Amino acid sequence: MRFFKKTNIDFMGRRYFWYAFSGLLILGGMVSLAVKGVDFGIDFLGGTEIIVRFQDPVTIGDMRSSMERVGFGRAEIKTFGAPTDILIRTETIQLEGGAAVGDRIRQGLSSTFPSNPFTVLREAKIGPKIGAELRRDAIYAIVASLIAMAIYIGFRFKWIYGVGAVVALTHDVLVTLGLVSLFNGVLTLEIDQNMIAAFLTIVGTSVNDTVVIFDRIRENQRIFKTMPLRELMNKSINETLSRTIITMGTIFTVLMVLLVFGGEVNRGFSFALTVGTVVGTYSTIYIASAVVLEWTLRSKATGQIVS
Repeated sequence: MRFFKKTNIDFMGRRYFWYAFSGLLILGGMVSLAVKGVDFGIDFLGGTEIIVRFQDPVTIGDMRSSMERVGFGRAEIKTFGAPTDILIRTETIQLEGGAAVGDRIRQGLSSTFPSNPFTVLREAKIGPKIGAELRRDAIYAIVASLIAMAIYIGFRFKWIYGVGAVVALTHDVLVTLGLVSLFNGVLTLEIDQNMIAAFLTIVGTSVNDTVVIFDRIRENQRIFKTMPLRELMNKSINETLSRTIITMGTIFTVLMVLLVFGGEVNRGFSFALTVGTVVGTYSTIYIASAVVLEWTLRSKATGQIVS
């Protein structure tokens, strides 16, 4: 199935516009990260997390008042899917005198909602040391995935293709991270293990489309041996455009449904993955492929051999 019968778009001729667009996105994101930063979840900060299920629905405002009465005014409170399921997170692990945070929260809920019984579905505690280790491991995981992709594509194609792919993937991660910082506050977005999973998924889905385009470029190079690289890249991208739109469009549709109807708990994951899917689709063309083209043109201009 082809979404478009035949296209003849000069993608590479418009690459400078997209260089500027990506530069502005990354610059805006970096400024936001420097000024606002990002919010980390309990996974990375440490603290106590409790999920409770009430018999009848409760409001976030009533839950907030209940937590303030027992000394947890800064607790994070979210609905967890159903209106009766509530997620409570606090950075406090243990109270003075050795009292458990979970016991204090349960006491506050019992006194605030005496006629609305609840059950604790899950209770977890994470120490700050473990949170710091998880932050470090998350960074290692993302960097390791980028290196693995570079090695794989470098061996499958040429080394410059691996460089182009990694530049595009790094671009996708930076843009997504910057937009998470920018939109945090408008939406409740925090860096937790789910969002790290979203970043790793972005790396996987974006490089998949990159490999498809690179593969078509290699095939066309064998057929059209005298065709200039810019023209050949445009031809290859146009030939795979229908596949790209169908694949990424399907993923985007599902993610939009998850973003709108998935609830607060899944919002960070779905937002990051939605942004990453869109950014990754255009970076495959205007970053990964463009890096290969720029290097080839520069090498020919200086008389170097492209290998």
